[in-house]
Amino acid sequence: MSTRKMMLSVCIGLTTALALSAQTTFDPQQHKVVTTQRADGRYISTYGVAHALLKHTTPKYAYRTDFSKEEFAAWQEGVREAMAEIMCHPVVEGQPAPVCIGREQRDGYRWEKWEFYPLPECVSTFIVLIPDSVKTPAPAVLCIPGSGMAKEHLTGDIAVRNPHTAMALNIVKRGYIAVAVDNAAAGEAADLEPLAGSGYDYDTTSRILLELGWSWLGYTSYLDRHVMEWMKTQPLIRKDRIVLSGFSLGTEPLMVLGVLDPTVYAFVYNDFLCQTQERAIVMTAPDERGRRGFPNSIRHLIPRFWEFFNFPDIVASLAPRPIIFTEGGLDRDFDLVRHAYAASGHPEAVETHHYAKYAAPETRNPATALPEGLDRTTFYNSVNVDSPNHYFKDEYILPWLDRILAEP
Repeated sequence: MSTRKMMLSVCIGLTTALALSAQTTFDPQQHKVVTTQRADGRYISTYGVAHALLKHTTPKYAYRTDFSKEEFAAWQEGVREAMAEIMCHPVVEGQPAPVCIGREQRDGYRWEKWEFYPLPECVSTFIVLIPDSVKTPAPAVLCIPGSGMAKEHLTGDIAVRNPHTAMALNIVKRGYIAVAVDNAAAGEAADLEPLAGSGYDYDTTSRILLELGWSWLGYTSYLDRHVMEWMKTQPLIRKDRIVLSGFSLGTEPLMVLGVLDPTVYAFVYNDFLCQTQERAIVMTAPDERGRRGFPNSIRHLIPRFWEFFNFPDIVASLAPRPIIFTEGGLDRDFDLVRHAYAASGHPEAVETHHYAKYAAPETRNPATALPEGLDRTTFYNSVNVDSPNHYFKDEYILPWLDRILAEP
Protein backbone atom coordinates (compact mmCIF):
# COMPACT_ATOMS: atom_id res chain seq x y z
CA MET A 1 0.00 0.00 0.00
CA SER A 2 1.30 3.45 -0.92
CA THR A 3 2.14 6.03 1.76
CA ARG A 4 -0.72 8.22 0.55
CA LYS A 5 -3.22 5.35 0.83
CA MET A 6 -1.95 4.48 4.30
CA MET A 7 -2.39 8.06 5.50
CA LEU A 8 -5.90 8.15 4.02
CA SER A 9 -6.77 4.91 5.77
CA VAL A 10 -5.52 6.26 9.13
CA CYS A 11 -7.53 9.48 8.68
CA ILE A 12 -10.68 7.52 7.84
CA GLY A 13 -10.13 5.35 10.91
CA LEU A 14 -9.70 8.34 13.19
CA THR A 15 -12.77 10.05 11.74
CA THR A 16 -14.83 6.90 12.24
CA ALA A 17 -13.60 6.53 15.84
CA LEU A 18 -14.40 10.14 16.63
CA ALA A 19 -17.84 9.81 15.06
CA LEU A 20 -18.59 6.70 17.09
CA SER A 21 -17.31 8.44 20.22
CA ALA A 22 -19.58 11.43 19.56
CA GLN A 23 -22.57 9.09 19.30
CA THR A 24 -21.90 7.69 22.77
CA THR A 25 -24.20 9.19 25.40
CA PHE A 26 -22.21 11.46 27.70
CA ASP A 27 -23.19 11.36 31.36
CA PRO A 28 -21.67 14.30 33.31
CA GLN A 29 -22.27 12.48 36.59
CA GLN A 30 -19.75 9.81 35.62
CA HIS A 31 -17.00 12.38 35.17
CA LYS A 32 -17.37 14.74 38.12
CA VAL A 33 -13.99 13.73 39.54
CA VAL A 34 -10.85 14.13 37.45
CA THR A 35 -9.29 10.70 36.93
CA THR A 36 -6.75 8.93 34.74
CA GLN A 37 -6.76 5.30 33.65
CA ARG A 38 -2.97 5.14 33.48
CA ALA A 39 -1.17 3.02 36.05
CA ASP A 40 1.56 5.65 36.38
CA GLY A 41 -0.97 8.32 37.41
CA ARG A 42 -0.15 10.62 34.50
CA TYR A 43 -2.80 12.58 32.59
CA ILE A 44 -3.09 12.96 28.83
CA SER A 45 -5.89 15.51 29.33
CA THR A 46 -4.31 18.95 29.65
CA TYR A 47 -7.04 19.89 32.09
CA GLY A 48 -6.03 16.87 34.16
CA VAL A 49 -2.41 18.01 34.13
CA ALA A 50 -3.31 21.58 35.16
CA HIS A 51 -5.65 20.28 37.86
CA ALA A 52 -2.93 18.02 39.26
CA LEU A 53 -0.42 20.90 39.26
CA LEU A 54 -2.92 22.99 41.20
CA LYS A 55 -3.53 20.23 43.74
CA HIS A 56 0.19 19.83 44.31
CA THR A 57 0.83 23.55 44.82
CA THR A 58 1.44 24.74 48.37
CA PRO A 59 1.41 28.55 48.59
CA LYS A 60 4.67 30.00 49.83
CA TYR A 61 2.92 32.17 52.42
CA ALA A 62 0.27 29.77 53.66
CA TYR A 63 -0.33 30.49 57.35
CA ARG A 64 1.19 27.97 59.76
CA THR A 65 -0.01 27.47 63.30
CA ASP A 66 3.52 26.73 64.55
CA PHE A 67 4.99 30.17 63.75
CA SER A 68 7.22 31.65 66.42
CA LYS A 69 6.71 35.34 67.16
CA GLU A 70 9.64 36.22 64.91
CA GLU A 71 8.45 33.91 62.13
CA PHE A 72 4.96 35.41 62.33
CA ALA A 73 6.31 38.93 61.77
CA ALA A 74 8.51 37.75 58.91
CA TRP A 75 5.56 35.92 57.35
CA GLN A 76 3.42 39.09 57.46
CA GLU A 77 6.17 41.04 55.74
CA GLY A 78 6.49 38.27 53.14
CA VAL A 79 2.78 38.45 52.41
CA ARG A 80 3.09 42.22 51.97
CA GLU A 81 6.05 41.94 49.60
CA ALA A 82 4.36 39.23 47.53
CA MET A 83 1.13 41.26 47.30
CA ALA A 84 3.03 44.31 46.10
CA GLU A 85 4.81 42.15 43.52
CA ILE A 86 1.68 40.64 41.95
CA MET A 87 -0.49 43.78 42.11
CA CYS A 88 2.01 45.70 39.96
CA HIS A 89 0.95 49.16 41.14
CA PRO A 90 2.81 51.70 39.03
CA VAL A 91 4.59 54.76 40.40
CA VAL A 92 3.15 57.74 38.53
CA GLU A 93 4.19 61.25 39.47
CA GLY A 94 3.16 64.71 38.36
CA GLN A 95 -0.60 64.10 38.15
CA PRO A 96 -3.09 66.82 39.20
CA ALA A 97 -4.53 66.78 42.72
CA PRO A 98 -8.12 65.51 43.19
CA VAL A 99 -10.85 68.10 42.56
CA CYS A 100 -14.32 68.47 44.07
CA ILE A 101 -16.78 68.67 41.15
CA GLY A 102 -20.07 68.72 43.10
CA ARG A 103 -21.38 69.50 46.55
CA GLU A 104 -24.85 69.62 48.12
CA GLN A 105 -26.44 69.58 51.53
CA ARG A 106 -28.71 66.66 52.32
CA ASP A 107 -30.70 65.54 55.33
CA GLY A 108 -28.11 65.33 58.08
CA TYR A 109 -25.01 65.17 55.90
CA ARG A 110 -23.07 66.82 53.10
CA TRP A 111 -22.70 65.05 49.74
CA GLU A 112 -19.55 65.69 47.70
CA LYS A 113 -18.35 64.27 44.40
CA TRP A 114 -14.66 64.26 43.56
CA GLU A 115 -12.56 63.25 40.59
CA PHE A 116 -8.92 62.20 40.60
CA TYR A 117 -6.23 61.41 38.06
CA PRO A 118 -4.15 58.32 38.91
CA LEU A 119 -2.75 57.84 35.39
CA PRO A 120 -2.15 60.22 32.48
CA GLU A 121 -4.91 58.38 30.59
CA CYS A 122 -7.35 58.16 33.51
CA VAL A 123 -9.92 60.19 35.41
CA SER A 124 -11.91 58.44 38.12
CA THR A 125 -14.52 59.56 40.63
CA PHE A 126 -15.64 58.96 44.20
CA ILE A 127 -18.35 60.28 46.52
CA VAL A 128 -17.88 61.56 50.07
CA LEU A 129 -20.66 61.71 52.67
CA ILE A 130 -19.91 63.87 55.73
CA PRO A 131 -22.28 63.95 58.72
CA ASP A 132 -23.31 67.42 59.87
CA SER A 133 -22.22 66.39 63.36
CA VAL A 134 -18.55 66.09 62.32
CA LYS A 135 -16.65 69.25 63.27
CA THR A 136 -13.26 67.82 64.19
CA PRO A 137 -11.18 64.98 62.67
CA ALA A 138 -13.29 61.81 62.75
CA PRO A 139 -13.14 58.17 61.60
CA ALA A 140 -13.98 57.42 57.98
CA VAL A 141 -14.97 54.29 56.08
CA LEU A 142 -13.88 53.57 52.50
CA CYS A 143 -16.82 51.68 50.96
CA ILE A 144 -16.17 49.31 48.04
CA PRO A 145 -19.18 47.82 46.19
CA GLY A 146 -19.91 44.34 44.95
CA SER A 147 -20.25 43.04 41.41
CA GLY A 148 -22.80 44.84 39.25
CA MET A 149 -23.00 47.73 41.69
CA ALA A 150 -21.86 51.34 41.49
CA LYS A 151 -20.85 53.79 44.19
CA GLU A 152 -24.27 55.41 43.76
CA HIS A 153 -25.89 52.20 45.01
CA LEU A 154 -23.84 52.56 48.19
CA THR A 155 -24.76 56.23 48.67
CA GLY A 156 -28.48 55.74 48.03
CA ASP A 157 -28.44 57.74 44.79
CA ILE A 158 -29.50 54.60 42.92
CA ALA A 159 -32.14 52.44 44.55
CA VAL A 160 -31.05 48.99 45.71
CA ARG A 161 -33.16 45.86 46.08
CA ASN A 162 -32.20 45.54 49.72
CA PRO A 163 -31.91 48.92 51.49
CA HIS A 164 -29.31 47.40 53.83
CA THR A 165 -26.94 47.34 50.86
CA ALA A 166 -26.73 51.17 50.76
CA MET A 167 -23.50 50.81 52.73
CA ALA A 168 -22.21 54.39 52.64
CA LEU A 169 -25.62 55.91 53.36
CA ASN A 170 -26.12 53.64 56.38
CA ILE A 171 -22.66 54.53 57.66
CA VAL A 172 -23.05 58.31 57.32
CA LYS A 173 -26.41 58.11 59.07
CA ARG A 174 -24.58 56.36 61.89
CA GLY A 175 -22.39 59.45 62.23
CA TYR A 176 -19.25 58.37 60.36
CA ILE A 177 -17.70 59.83 57.23
CA ALA A 178 -18.23 57.50 54.26
CA VAL A 179 -16.27 57.49 51.00
CA ALA A 180 -17.72 55.40 48.15
CA VAL A 181 -15.83 54.25 45.06
CA ASP A 182 -16.63 52.36 41.87
CA ASN A 183 -14.95 49.11 40.98
CA ALA A 184 -13.01 49.12 37.74
CA ALA A 185 -15.23 48.69 34.64
CA ALA A 186 -18.41 49.43 36.63
CA GLY A 187 -20.53 52.48 37.35
CA GLU A 188 -19.05 55.57 35.76
CA ALA A 189 -15.99 53.47 34.91
CA ALA A 190 -18.06 51.24 32.59
CA ASP A 191 -17.79 51.47 28.82
CA LEU A 192 -20.90 51.26 26.60
CA GLU A 193 -22.98 48.92 28.74
CA PRO A 194 -25.06 51.66 30.43
CA LEU A 195 -25.97 53.05 26.98
CA ALA A 196 -26.98 49.59 25.78
CA GLY A 197 -28.83 48.77 29.00
CA SER A 198 -26.70 45.70 29.66
CA GLY A 199 -24.71 44.48 32.63
CA TYR A 200 -21.15 45.62 33.24
CA ASP A 201 -18.48 43.90 31.16
CA TYR A 202 -15.55 43.35 33.51
CA ASP A 203 -13.98 40.56 31.49
CA THR A 204 -12.93 42.28 28.26
CA THR A 205 -11.11 44.99 30.22
CA SER A 206 -9.57 42.32 32.44
CA ARG A 207 -8.25 40.50 29.38
CA ILE A 208 -6.51 43.64 28.09
CA LEU A 209 -4.99 44.37 31.50
CA LEU A 210 -3.74 40.79 31.76
CA GLU A 211 -2.12 41.01 28.33
CA LEU A 212 -0.37 44.15 29.59
CA GLY A 213 1.02 42.27 32.59
CA TRP A 214 -1.50 43.76 35.02
CA SER A 215 -4.88 42.50 36.28
CA TRP A 216 -8.36 43.75 37.09
CA LEU A 217 -7.63 43.55 40.83
CA GLY A 218 -4.25 45.20 40.41
CA TYR A 219 -5.85 48.12 38.60
CA THR A 220 -8.92 48.59 40.79
CA SER A 221 -6.88 48.35 44.00
CA TYR A 222 -4.49 50.94 42.54
CA LEU A 223 -7.43 53.34 42.08
CA ASP A 224 -8.74 52.66 45.59
CA ARG A 225 -5.28 53.20 47.03
CA HIS A 226 -5.26 56.70 45.56
CA VAL A 227 -8.59 57.46 47.21
CA MET A 228 -7.34 56.15 50.54
CA GLU A 229 -4.22 58.30 50.32
CA TRP A 230 -6.44 61.30 49.61
CA MET A 231 -8.51 60.47 52.70
CA LYS A 232 -5.37 60.69 54.85
CA THR A 233 -4.86 64.32 53.75
CA GLN A 234 -8.35 65.56 54.63
CA PRO A 235 -8.69 67.78 57.73
CA LEU A 236 -11.97 66.12 58.81
CA ILE A 237 -10.65 62.54 58.53
CA ARG A 238 -8.50 60.88 61.16
CA LYS A 239 -5.81 59.17 59.17
CA ASP A 240 -5.31 56.70 62.02
CA ARG A 241 -9.00 55.67 61.95
CA ILE A 242 -9.63 54.68 58.35
CA VAL A 243 -11.75 51.55 57.98
CA LEU A 244 -12.04 49.54 54.76
CA SER A 245 -15.44 48.01 54.03
CA GLY A 246 -15.86 45.61 51.12
CA PHE A 247 -19.07 44.03 49.92
CA SER A 248 -18.75 40.81 47.91
CA LEU A 249 -16.33 41.58 45.04
CA GLY A 250 -15.22 44.59 47.08
CA THR A 251 -13.54 42.32 49.62
CA GLU A 252 -10.75 41.65 47.12
CA PRO A 253 -9.39 45.21 46.86
CA LEU A 254 -9.99 45.45 50.62
CA MET A 255 -7.53 42.61 51.20
CA VAL A 256 -4.98 44.13 48.85
CA LEU A 257 -5.09 47.56 50.48
CA GLY A 258 -5.07 46.08 53.96
CA VAL A 259 -1.92 44.10 53.27
CA LEU A 260 -0.10 46.90 51.45
CA ASP A 261 -0.95 49.63 53.99
CA PRO A 262 -0.35 48.74 57.65
CA THR A 263 -1.93 52.07 58.72
CA VAL A 264 -5.45 50.90 57.83
CA TYR A 265 -7.26 50.66 61.14
CA ALA A 266 -9.93 48.00 60.61
CA PHE A 267 -11.81 45.90 58.05
CA VAL A 268 -15.39 44.94 57.18
CA TYR A 269 -15.33 41.66 55.20
CA ASN A 270 -18.88 41.31 53.90
CA ASP A 271 -18.73 38.02 52.01
CA PHE A 272 -18.09 34.38 52.78
CA LEU A 273 -14.49 33.35 53.39
CA CYS A 274 -13.05 30.47 51.38
CA GLN A 275 -9.88 28.82 50.18
CA THR A 276 -9.90 29.93 46.56
CA GLN A 277 -7.39 27.29 45.51
CA GLU A 278 -9.53 24.55 47.02
CA ARG A 279 -12.56 26.04 45.27
CA ALA A 280 -10.89 25.57 41.90
CA ILE A 281 -9.74 22.07 42.83
CA VAL A 282 -13.16 20.74 43.89
CA MET A 283 -15.46 22.43 41.35
CA THR A 284 -14.81 19.84 38.65
CA ALA A 285 -18.36 18.76 37.73
CA PRO A 286 -18.74 19.06 33.92
CA ASP A 287 -21.78 20.31 32.06
CA GLU A 288 -23.64 18.44 29.29
CA ARG A 289 -21.00 19.57 26.77
CA GLY A 290 -18.21 18.02 28.80
CA ARG A 291 -16.90 21.41 29.92
CA ARG A 292 -15.59 21.87 33.46
CA GLY A 293 -16.27 25.48 34.39
CA PHE A 294 -13.91 27.70 36.37
CA PRO A 295 -15.36 28.96 39.67
CA ASN A 296 -14.72 32.63 38.88
CA SER A 297 -14.46 34.90 35.86
CA ILE A 298 -11.27 36.34 34.41
CA ARG A 299 -11.58 39.52 36.48
CA HIS A 300 -10.53 37.44 39.50
CA LEU A 301 -7.40 36.19 37.77
CA ILE A 302 -4.10 37.44 39.19
CA PRO A 303 -1.03 35.69 37.74
CA ARG A 304 0.95 33.78 40.39
CA PHE A 305 -1.67 34.35 43.10
CA TRP A 306 -1.72 30.73 44.28
CA GLU A 307 2.04 30.66 44.29
CA PHE A 308 1.84 32.84 47.38
CA PHE A 309 -1.45 32.58 49.34
CA ASN A 310 -5.18 31.99 49.65
CA PHE A 311 -7.81 34.36 51.02
CA PRO A 312 -7.69 33.07 54.63
CA ASP A 313 -3.91 33.50 54.64
CA ILE A 314 -4.27 37.10 53.48
CA VAL A 315 -6.85 38.10 56.08
CA ALA A 316 -4.88 36.27 58.78
CA SER A 317 -1.94 38.52 57.92
CA LEU A 318 -4.04 41.59 58.82
CA ALA A 319 -3.81 40.70 62.52
CA PRO A 320 -4.01 42.33 65.00
CA ARG A 321 -6.13 45.02 63.30
CA PRO A 322 -9.89 44.66 63.98
CA ILE A 323 -11.89 42.73 61.39
CA ILE A 324 -15.48 41.55 61.14
CA PHE A 325 -16.74 38.74 58.88
CA THR A 326 -20.46 38.75 58.21
CA GLU A 327 -21.34 35.91 55.85
CA GLY A 328 -19.61 32.84 57.14
CA GLY A 329 -17.80 30.09 55.30
CA LEU A 330 -16.22 26.99 56.78
CA ASP A 331 -15.32 27.12 60.48
CA ARG A 332 -11.98 25.65 59.43
CA ASP A 333 -11.06 28.93 57.69
CA PHE A 334 -12.36 31.09 60.53
CA ASP A 335 -10.31 29.00 62.93
CA LEU A 336 -7.16 29.73 60.92
CA VAL A 337 -7.82 33.48 61.12
CA ARG A 338 -8.65 33.27 64.82
CA HIS A 339 -5.39 31.43 65.45
CA ALA A 340 -3.43 34.19 63.73
CA TYR A 341 -5.18 36.86 65.78
CA ALA A 342 -4.51 34.92 68.98
CA ALA A 343 -0.87 34.61 67.95
CA SER A 344 -0.76 38.37 67.46
CA GLY A 345 -1.95 38.84 71.04
CA HIS A 346 -5.41 40.15 70.12
CA PRO A 347 -7.91 37.31 69.76
CA GLU A 348 -10.71 39.78 70.57
CA ALA A 349 -10.00 41.79 67.40
CA VAL A 350 -11.68 39.28 65.07
CA GLU A 351 -15.49 38.92 65.01
CA THR A 352 -17.24 36.28 62.90
CA HIS A 353 -20.84 35.80 61.83
CA HIS A 354 -22.55 33.26 59.61
CA TYR A 355 -25.61 33.60 57.43
CA ALA A 356 -28.71 33.31 59.63
CA LYS A 357 -29.48 29.98 57.96
CA TYR A 358 -26.20 28.62 59.30
CA ALA A 359 -25.95 30.53 62.56
CA ALA A 360 -26.40 27.41 64.68
CA PRO A 361 -23.28 25.20 64.62
CA GLU A 362 -25.30 22.06 63.99
CA THR A 363 -26.66 23.53 60.73
CA ARG A 364 -23.20 24.09 59.22
CA ASN A 365 -20.99 21.76 57.25
CA PRO A 366 -18.13 20.99 59.69
CA ALA A 367 -15.80 19.70 56.97
CA THR A 368 -12.11 20.46 57.09
CA ALA A 369 -11.68 19.42 53.44
CA LEU A 370 -14.11 19.37 50.51
CA PRO A 371 -14.56 16.52 48.02
CA GLU A 372 -13.92 16.97 44.32
CA GLY A 373 -16.78 16.79 41.84
CA LEU A 374 -18.82 19.79 42.99
CA ASP A 375 -20.76 22.21 40.83
CA ARG A 376 -21.43 25.82 41.85
CA THR A 377 -24.59 25.08 43.82
CA THR A 378 -23.14 22.16 45.75
CA PHE A 379 -20.01 24.17 46.48
CA TYR A 380 -21.98 27.04 48.00
CA ASN A 381 -24.01 24.60 50.07
CA SER A 382 -20.82 22.91 51.21
CA VAL A 383 -19.30 26.18 52.48
CA ASN A 384 -22.46 27.33 54.29
CA VAL A 385 -23.49 30.08 51.86
CA ASP A 386 -27.09 31.28 51.62
CA SER A 387 -26.85 33.21 48.34
CA PRO A 388 -30.34 34.82 48.34
CA ASN A 389 -29.42 36.58 51.60
CA HIS A 390 -26.18 38.10 50.36
CA TYR A 391 -26.34 41.77 51.36
CA PHE A 392 -24.48 44.36 53.46
CA LYS A 393 -25.03 43.14 57.02
CA ASP A 394 -25.47 46.50 58.72
CA GLU A 395 -27.18 44.78 61.65
CA TYR A 396 -23.75 43.39 62.61
CA ILE A 397 -21.46 46.01 61.12
CA LEU A 398 -22.84 49.27 62.51
CA PRO A 399 -22.74 48.19 66.18
CA TRP A 400 -19.27 46.76 65.56
CA LEU A 401 -18.09 50.09 64.13
CA ASP A 402 -19.43 51.84 67.23
CA ARG A 403 -17.40 49.53 69.45
CA ILE A 404 -14.08 49.67 67.64
CA LEU A 405 -14.26 53.39 66.91
CA ALA A 406 -15.22 54.32 70.47
CA GLU A 407 -11.58 53.89 71.42
CA PRO A 408 -9.62 57.17 71.66
